[in-house]
Amino acid sequence: MNPLARKRLARGALNTAGVLVFLFAVFPVYWMISTSFKANDQIFTTDFIPFPTHFTLDHVDRVLTEGVAGNPIWVYMRNSAIVALGTVLVGSAFALLAATAVARFRFRGRTAFLITLLVVQMIPCEALVIPLFLNVKRLGLYDNLLGLIVIQVGITLPFGVWMLRTFVAAVPKSLEEAAWIDGASRFTTFRKVLFPLVAPGLVATSIFSFITAWNDLIFALVLMKESSGYTMPVALQYFFGQRGTDWGAIMATSTLMTLPVIAFFLLVQRRMVSGLVAGAVKG
Repeated sequence: MNPLARKRLARGALNTAGVLVFLFAVFPVYWMISTSFKANDQIFTTDFIPFPTHFTLDHVDRVLTEGVAGNPIWVYMRNSAIVALGTVLVGSAFALLAATAVARFRFRGRTAFLITLLVVQMIPCEALVIPLFLNVKRLGLYDNLLGLIVIQVGITLPFGVWMLRTFVAAVPKSLEEAAWIDGASRFTTFRKVLFPLVAPGLVATSIFSFITAWNDLIFALVLMKESSGYTMPVALQYFFGQRGTDWGAIMATSTLMTLPVIAFFLLVQRRMVSGLVAGAVKG
């Protein structure tokens, strides 16, 4: 076999493997969406039905009109959006400042600080529920969405600092020094030189923070007392009852729950692409 044919064969095998991995990853999402539009007799059948033959909006309509636990579904979606966006804004700001300090300055305890970030990431969230609950209650943030934001910022901050540190360290310090020579202040240099170049990393950490806060169940369940303060994952649990599981409503709610995540990703994806070139300098 000649080298060109071997290269084409290898590329074809790699593309086939990529397609299989893509289908494996996408199939659960497709099954969730298709099930939300199936009638009950098709959901609970033993036959494999890849798509709804009797298309129905009953499950989606029931979730939107009846709500969950006495509240409209939009209340839970609003709460999730507040917590997720608050976590992204506050956490990204602190993570970027901390990552810049760690990457650009040398100070006593710097290595210990970085090691601590890794150690904190290894601690399961379930082990932190009781101490965080007690601290939130002392601060008067129990049954308050602000308390959830504080908790989620603390959970996502170590990952954000560690990841952004790599992006900041990859930016040549000579670019900042050139801006200083031209008379730019440190704040102007940070805003116009460093920030655009680390924007892709900031977007990546924002996506991680948003998904983590949006999908949180345990802290929202423990720290919120009134059902009007619950988030979407907590509302989803109401469809699992002692008399059975309402899979149609679960799939419909899960489909609605994924829409804001997709919208957020599409929104920040543009910023990720533009951030790759926004900090370019003339040669």
